[in-house]
Amino acid sequence: MDYQIPYFKLLLGFPVFYPQNQKIVDKYGNGYGTRSDRMVYNGPYKLTHWNGTGTTWTLTKNNTYWDKKAVKMSAIKYQVVKDNQTALNQYNSKKLIGAPLTGNQAKNLKHNKDLIARPQSSSYYLALNQHMKLFKNLKIREAMSMAIDRQQITKKVLGDGSIVDNSFVSKGLATNPKTGKDFTEDTTAPASMKYNPAQAKKLWQQGLKETGITNPKFTILGSDTDAGKKITEYLQNSFEKNLPGLKVSVSNIPFRTELARQASRNYQVTFASWFADFSDPITFLNIYTKNNPSNISDWSNSTYDQLIKASSTTDANKPEQRWDDLVKAQNILLKDQGITPLYQSSAPWLFNQNVKNVVYNSAGANYNFKTTYIK
Repeated sequence: MDYQIPYFKLLLGFPVFYPQNQKIVDKYGNGYGTRSDRMVYNGPYKLTHWNGTGTTWTLTKNNTYWDKKAVKMSAIKYQVVKDNQTALNQYNSKKLIGAPLTGNQAKNLKHNKDLIARPQSSSYYLALNQHMKLFKNLKIREAMSMAIDRQQITKKVLGDGSIVDNSFVSKGLATNPKTGKDFTEDTTAPASMKYNPAQAKKLWQQGLKETGITNPKFTILGSDTDAGKKITEYLQNSFEKNLPGLKVSVSNIPFRTELARQASRNYQVTFASWFADFSDPITFLNIYTKNNPSNISDWSNSTYDQLIKASSTTDANKPEQRWDDLVKAQNILLKDQGITPLYQSSAPWLFNQNVKNVVYNSAGANYNFKTTYIK
């Protein structure tokens, strides 16, 4: 089947679409790409000194690269440091040029001149299993959203540079083809996205009356990461505080297990996330079409599905109409609380200020060191 892909050019920036040398692929077979010497390279650097399992490797300048004159660095060395405190100590002793931080470290180092928080094209959200009677009720979903103080999450619970964008599609991902406005500025966040404990309580009680449920309770499923534990604990407290009669349990499990539970819909409420593969809103919005495997809440809306379909068919080559389709689709998703967006994440790092011209992309391949140099 042939069909139009209006974002095809953007897809090509995603690593799975990078060109491969068939002779080398055939030569190494299942071993292709499992070591640095079992690939060929056409970019500004070559991967070297990686044996397939080691925790160090090097990007070495590629002297056969077409624009090698623009490449300033002869090599960039990587080292895996599994403990963030160890990495911080190595950075402070000048053994590392850059080191990622935890949320607590970022908060403690907020006045450090080397601290940089790079925005990620992500959405962290709550999915409510809509096979459950409680969550089929819109007022219940709205009440839960209004019981959450998202600014408290980003500023106090996390404190790592994450932001509240009141959107599923991340801020900074895509701009209006006519006006240049960010997608999040063109969409409309419903009242249910704002913290309002009084209205949350009112809607909650109305929703319980409509469903006939008298002893509401559920478990929030999250990962056992530091952030996963903090967020689920905060949500547990917020829900029980602002929604009368509700009992909330928390289950924090390994991330891979959490993903499997989400995929099999074996949860009640889950703390979930989605990261953009390329810089177009469809990379987010497509997953909440009916029967999409990544639509873990199993929410569905026929008008939403029609808009997403139109964006890739009848309006595929009409940029302004296509943009309008996607804006309308997100507005429907948020107004109906198909999911409950919480925040857009950030990656806090300490990075030596003498390192210049690092190109960072929030979606797809994040870093480009082609013209990077040390002052």
